[in-house]
Amino acid sequence: MPFATTSDGVRLFHESAGQGTPIVFVHEFGGNHWSWEPQVSYFSRRHQVITYAARGYPPSDIPDDVEMYSQARAADDIIDVMSAAGIGKAHIVGLSMGAFACLHAALRHPDRILSAVVAGAGYGSEREHQEAFRRNSEQVARGFEERGAEGFAPLYAESASRVQFQDKDPRGWWLFAERLAKHSAQGAANTMRGVQMRRPSLYDLEAELGAMQVPLLVVVGDEDDHSIQPGIFLKRTVPRSGLTIFPKSGHTLNLEEPALFNRMVAEFIAQVEAGRWGPRDPRADPRQIMRAD
Repeated sequence: MPFATTSDGVRLFHESAGQGTPIVFVHEFGGNHWSWEPQVSYFSRRHQVITYAARGYPPSDIPDDVEMYSQARAADDIIDVMSAAGIGKAHIVGLSMGAFACLHAALRHPDRILSAVVAGAGYGSEREHQEAFRRNSEQVARGFEERGAEGFAPLYAESASRVQFQDKDPRGWWLFAERLAKHSAQGAANTMRGVQMRRPSLYDLEAELGAMQVPLLVVVGDEDDHSIQPGIFLKRTVPRSGLTIFPKSGHTLNLEEPALFNRMVAEFIAQVEAGRWGPRDPRADPRQIMRAD
Protein backbone atom coordinates (compact mmCIF):
# COMPACT_ATOMS: atom_id res chain seq x y z
CA MET A 1 0.00 0.00 0.00
CA PRO A 2 1.48 3.40 -0.95
CA PHE A 3 1.89 5.94 1.83
CA ALA A 4 3.11 9.55 1.85
CA THR A 5 4.98 10.71 4.95
CA THR A 6 4.13 14.30 5.83
CA SER A 7 6.58 16.87 7.15
CA ASP A 8 5.34 16.15 10.70
CA GLY A 9 5.76 12.39 10.32
CA VAL A 10 2.18 11.26 9.64
CA ARG A 11 1.68 8.53 7.02
CA LEU A 12 -1.15 9.14 4.53
CA PHE A 13 -2.50 6.36 2.34
CA HIS A 14 -2.95 7.35 -1.31
CA GLU A 15 -3.92 5.70 -4.59
CA SER A 16 -3.39 6.63 -8.25
CA ALA A 17 -5.25 5.68 -11.42
CA GLY A 18 -4.96 6.74 -15.05
CA GLN A 19 -2.57 8.97 -16.96
CA GLY A 20 -2.57 12.64 -17.94
CA THR A 21 -2.68 15.97 -16.14
CA PRO A 22 -3.03 15.11 -12.42
CA ILE A 23 -6.18 15.71 -10.38
CA VAL A 24 -6.12 15.27 -6.60
CA PHE A 25 -9.48 14.62 -4.91
CA VAL A 26 -9.78 15.60 -1.23
CA HIS A 27 -12.59 14.03 0.78
CA GLU A 28 -15.03 15.50 3.28
CA PHE A 29 -15.38 14.84 7.01
CA GLY A 30 -18.12 12.23 6.49
CA GLY A 31 -16.30 10.49 3.64
CA ASN A 32 -12.93 8.93 2.91
CA HIS A 33 -10.85 8.09 -0.15
CA TRP A 34 -13.63 5.76 -1.36
CA SER A 35 -16.01 8.73 -1.61
CA TRP A 36 -14.55 9.67 -5.00
CA GLU A 37 -15.19 6.39 -6.85
CA PRO A 38 -17.63 7.98 -9.39
CA GLN A 39 -14.98 10.60 -10.13
CA VAL A 40 -12.05 8.17 -10.28
CA SER A 41 -13.86 6.02 -12.86
CA TYR A 42 -14.73 9.06 -14.98
CA PHE A 43 -11.60 11.21 -14.83
CA SER A 44 -8.97 8.45 -14.90
CA ARG A 45 -9.84 7.91 -18.57
CA ARG A 46 -7.81 11.00 -19.42
CA HIS A 47 -6.13 12.18 -16.20
CA GLN A 48 -3.92 10.81 -13.48
CA VAL A 49 -6.29 10.72 -10.53
CA ILE A 50 -5.02 10.74 -6.93
CA THR A 51 -7.19 10.02 -3.90
CA TYR A 52 -5.99 9.74 -0.31
CA ALA A 53 -7.25 9.20 3.21
CA ALA A 54 -6.79 12.27 5.39
CA ARG A 55 -4.98 11.99 8.72
CA GLY A 56 -7.36 10.39 11.19
CA TYR A 57 -8.94 8.21 8.50
CA PRO A 58 -7.79 4.57 8.15
CA PRO A 59 -5.61 3.26 6.64
CA SER A 60 -3.78 6.59 7.16
CA ASP A 61 -2.28 7.28 10.58
CA ILE A 62 -4.53 8.46 13.41
CA PRO A 63 -2.49 10.82 15.60
CA ASP A 64 -3.57 10.79 19.26
CA ASP A 65 -2.79 14.48 19.77
CA VAL A 66 -5.54 16.84 18.56
CA GLU A 67 -2.85 19.49 18.01
CA MET A 68 -1.63 17.46 15.03
CA TYR A 69 -4.91 18.28 13.24
CA SER A 70 -5.43 21.77 11.78
CA GLN A 71 -6.67 23.60 8.71
CA ALA A 72 -3.13 24.55 7.70
CA ARG A 73 -1.94 20.98 8.17
CA ALA A 74 -4.84 19.66 6.07
CA ALA A 75 -3.81 22.02 3.24
CA ASP A 76 -0.15 21.06 3.48
CA ASP A 77 -1.07 17.36 3.48
CA ILE A 78 -2.34 17.77 -0.10
CA ILE A 79 1.08 19.02 -1.15
CA ASP A 80 2.85 16.23 0.72
CA VAL A 81 0.72 13.63 -1.06
CA MET A 82 1.48 15.26 -4.41
CA SER A 83 5.19 15.27 -3.68
CA ALA A 84 5.15 11.61 -2.62
CA ALA A 85 3.37 10.74 -5.87
CA GLY A 86 5.97 12.65 -7.90
CA ILE A 87 3.51 15.36 -8.94
CA GLY A 88 4.73 18.92 -9.33
CA LYS A 89 1.43 20.63 -10.14
CA ALA A 90 -2.17 19.40 -10.10
CA HIS A 91 -5.80 20.37 -10.30
CA ILE A 92 -7.36 19.82 -6.86
CA VAL A 93 -11.00 19.01 -6.11
CA GLY A 94 -12.50 18.98 -2.61
CA LEU A 95 -15.84 18.57 -0.91
CA SER A 96 -16.71 20.31 2.37
CA MET A 97 -13.73 19.73 4.69
CA GLY A 98 -11.76 18.80 1.59
CA ALA A 99 -12.93 21.97 -0.15
CA PHE A 100 -11.56 24.11 2.68
CA ALA A 101 -8.28 22.19 2.45
CA CYS A 102 -8.13 22.83 -1.30
CA LEU A 103 -8.85 26.53 -0.87
CA HIS A 104 -6.14 26.90 1.76
CA ALA A 105 -3.71 24.88 -0.36
CA ALA A 106 -4.34 27.32 -3.22
CA LEU A 107 -3.61 30.23 -0.86
CA ARG A 108 -0.52 28.63 0.72
CA HIS A 109 0.98 26.89 -2.33
CA PRO A 110 -0.28 28.62 -5.50
CA ASP A 111 2.78 27.50 -7.45
CA ARG A 112 1.69 23.86 -7.04
CA ILE A 113 -2.01 24.29 -7.90
CA LEU A 114 -3.30 24.41 -11.48
CA SER A 115 -6.89 25.01 -10.37
CA ALA A 116 -9.18 24.30 -7.43
CA VAL A 117 -12.77 23.09 -7.15
CA VAL A 118 -14.39 23.86 -3.80
CA ALA A 119 -17.76 22.17 -3.29
CA GLY A 120 -19.93 22.64 -0.24
CA ALA A 121 -17.54 25.05 1.49
CA GLY A 122 -18.97 27.37 4.10
CA TYR A 123 -19.76 25.60 7.37
CA GLY A 124 -18.57 27.73 10.27
CA SER A 125 -17.98 30.82 8.11
CA GLU A 126 -21.27 32.67 8.66
CA ARG A 127 -20.59 34.99 11.56
CA GLU A 128 -24.10 34.72 12.99
CA HIS A 129 -23.78 30.91 13.12
CA GLN A 130 -20.13 30.50 14.14
CA GLU A 131 -20.71 29.77 17.82
CA ALA A 132 -23.58 27.40 17.04
CA PHE A 133 -21.34 25.61 14.54
CA ARG A 134 -18.61 25.18 17.12
CA ARG A 135 -21.07 23.86 19.71
CA ASN A 136 -22.53 21.47 17.13
CA SER A 137 -19.02 20.33 16.15
CA GLU A 138 -18.22 19.51 19.77
CA GLN A 139 -21.48 17.54 19.99
CA VAL A 140 -20.48 15.56 16.91
CA ALA A 141 -17.01 14.88 18.34
CA ARG A 142 -18.55 13.61 21.58
CA GLY A 143 -21.07 11.57 19.61
CA PHE A 144 -18.30 9.65 17.89
CA GLU A 145 -16.43 9.18 21.18
CA GLU A 146 -19.42 8.06 23.22
CA ARG A 147 -21.31 5.95 20.66
CA GLY A 148 -18.49 4.90 18.36
CA ALA A 149 -18.62 5.40 14.60
CA GLU A 150 -21.01 2.50 14.09
CA GLY A 151 -23.48 3.87 16.62
CA PHE A 152 -23.24 7.52 15.58
CA ALA A 153 -23.10 7.16 11.78
CA PRO A 154 -26.86 6.65 11.19
CA LEU A 155 -27.66 9.87 13.06
CA TYR A 156 -24.95 11.93 11.33
CA ALA A 157 -25.89 10.56 7.90
CA GLU A 158 -29.41 12.00 8.28
CA SER A 159 -28.24 15.59 8.79
CA ALA A 160 -30.40 18.31 7.21
CA SER A 161 -28.15 18.59 4.15
CA ARG A 162 -27.72 14.80 3.73
CA VAL A 163 -31.36 13.72 3.44
CA GLN A 164 -31.48 14.99 -0.16
CA PHE A 165 -28.98 12.27 -1.03
CA GLN A 166 -31.02 9.70 0.89
CA ASP A 167 -34.22 10.71 -0.94
CA LYS A 168 -32.65 10.61 -4.42
CA ASP A 169 -30.41 7.57 -4.08
CA PRO A 170 -31.23 5.38 -1.05
CA ARG A 171 -28.68 2.74 -2.03
CA GLY A 172 -25.89 5.29 -2.55
CA TRP A 173 -26.76 6.97 0.74
CA TRP A 174 -26.76 3.59 2.54
CA LEU A 175 -23.25 2.89 1.21
CA PHE A 176 -22.14 6.34 2.40
CA ALA A 177 -23.56 5.64 5.88
CA GLU A 178 -22.05 2.13 5.96
CA ARG A 179 -18.58 3.47 5.17
CA LEU A 180 -19.00 6.26 7.74
CA ALA A 181 -19.74 3.58 10.35
CA LYS A 182 -16.27 2.14 9.77
CA HIS A 183 -14.42 5.40 10.52
CA SER A 184 -12.11 5.78 13.48
CA ALA A 185 -14.04 7.37 16.33
CA GLN A 186 -10.86 8.94 17.68
CA GLY A 187 -9.81 10.19 14.25
CA ALA A 188 -13.27 11.69 13.65
CA ALA A 189 -13.33 13.42 17.05
CA ASN A 190 -9.82 14.82 16.63
CA THR A 191 -10.58 16.00 13.09
CA MET A 192 -13.75 17.72 14.24
CA ARG A 193 -11.99 19.50 17.09
CA GLY A 194 -8.67 20.23 15.41
CA VAL A 195 -9.76 21.12 11.88
CA GLN A 196 -13.47 21.92 11.74
CA MET A 197 -13.91 23.86 14.98
CA ARG A 198 -10.75 25.96 14.62
CA ARG A 199 -10.68 26.88 10.95
CA PRO A 200 -11.01 30.59 10.13
CA SER A 201 -14.14 32.00 8.57
CA LEU A 202 -13.87 32.56 4.83
CA TYR A 203 -14.84 36.17 5.50
CA ASP A 204 -11.69 36.61 7.60
CA LEU A 205 -9.64 35.70 4.50
CA GLU A 206 -11.12 38.34 2.20
CA ALA A 207 -7.83 40.12 1.47
CA GLU A 208 -5.96 36.91 0.71
CA LEU A 209 -8.79 35.53 -1.41
CA GLY A 210 -9.05 38.81 -3.31
CA ALA A 211 -5.40 38.51 -4.32
CA MET A 212 -5.52 34.81 -5.25
CA GLN A 213 -5.00 34.08 -8.95
CA VAL A 214 -5.58 30.31 -8.92
CA PRO A 215 -8.62 29.44 -11.13
CA LEU A 216 -11.50 28.48 -8.85
CA LEU A 217 -14.83 26.71 -9.36
CA VAL A 218 -17.29 26.99 -6.47
CA VAL A 219 -20.03 24.35 -6.32
CA VAL A 220 -23.02 24.56 -3.98
CA GLY A 221 -26.27 22.67 -3.51
CA ASP A 222 -29.32 24.92 -3.24
CA GLU A 223 -30.51 23.08 -0.11
CA ASP A 224 -27.07 23.17 1.53
CA ASP A 225 -28.10 26.35 3.31
CA HIS A 226 -24.90 27.16 5.19
CA SER A 227 -22.77 26.95 2.04
CA ILE A 228 -24.84 29.21 -0.22
CA GLN A 229 -23.88 32.67 1.04
CA PRO A 230 -20.20 31.72 1.56
CA GLY A 231 -20.24 30.38 -2.01
CA ILE A 232 -21.55 33.67 -3.32
CA PHE A 233 -18.91 35.47 -1.26
CA LEU A 234 -16.16 33.39 -2.88
CA LYS A 235 -17.51 34.17 -6.35
CA ARG A 236 -17.54 37.89 -5.62
CA THR A 237 -14.10 37.90 -3.98
CA VAL A 238 -11.79 35.53 -5.89
CA PRO A 239 -10.83 37.11 -9.25
CA ARG A 240 -10.72 33.96 -11.41
CA SER A 241 -13.77 32.23 -9.96
CA GLY A 242 -17.04 30.78 -11.17
CA LEU A 243 -20.08 29.60 -9.24
CA THR A 244 -22.49 26.78 -10.01
CA ILE A 245 -25.51 25.85 -7.89
CA PHE A 246 -27.07 22.40 -8.19
CA PRO A 247 -30.90 22.40 -7.93
CA LYS A 248 -32.69 20.35 -5.27
CA SER A 249 -29.32 19.27 -3.87
CA GLY A 250 -27.68 19.04 -0.47
CA HIS A 251 -24.13 18.70 0.77
CA THR A 252 -22.85 15.37 -0.59
CA LEU A 253 -22.70 16.72 -4.13
CA ASN A 254 -20.24 14.40 -5.85
CA LEU A 255 -22.23 11.32 -4.79
CA GLU A 256 -25.70 12.84 -4.86
CA GLU A 257 -25.33 14.19 -8.42
CA PRO A 258 -22.24 12.41 -9.83
CA ALA A 259 -22.99 12.95 -13.53
CA LEU A 260 -23.63 16.67 -13.11
CA PHE A 261 -20.64 17.06 -10.81
CA ASN A 262 -18.33 15.29 -13.25
CA ARG A 263 -19.56 17.32 -16.19
CA MET A 264 -19.09 20.66 -14.43
CA VAL A 265 -15.60 19.78 -13.16
CA ALA A 266 -14.54 18.40 -16.55
CA GLU A 267 -15.68 21.56 -18.33
CA PHE A 268 -13.93 23.74 -15.76
CA ILE A 269 -10.63 21.89 -16.10
CA ALA A 270 -10.89 21.97 -19.90
CA GLN A 271 -11.37 25.74 -19.85
CA VAL A 272 -8.48 26.22 -17.42
CA GLU A 273 -6.16 24.13 -19.57
CA ALA A 274 -7.23 26.10 -22.65
CA GLY A 275 -6.44 29.38 -20.88
CA ARG A 276 -10.09 30.39 -20.95
CA TRP A 277 -10.85 30.74 -17.21
CA GLY A 278 -9.74 34.30 -16.62
CA PRO A 279 -10.91 37.07 -14.31
CA ARG A 280 -14.28 38.71 -14.81
CA ASP A 281 -14.52 41.02 -17.83
CA PRO A 282 -14.21 44.57 -16.43
CA ARG A 283 -17.19 45.60 -18.57
CA ALA A 284 -19.38 43.31 -16.42
CA ASP A 285 -19.72 46.02 -13.77
CA PRO A 286 -22.04 44.74 -11.00
CA ARG A 287 -23.15 48.31 -10.32
CA GLN A 288 -24.67 48.54 -13.77
CA ILE A 289 -28.14 47.16 -14.55
CA MET A 290 -28.46 48.09 -18.21
CA ARG A 291 -26.18 50.25 -20.35
CA ALA A 292 -27.88 53.50 -21.20
CA ASP A 293 -25.10 55.78 -22.47
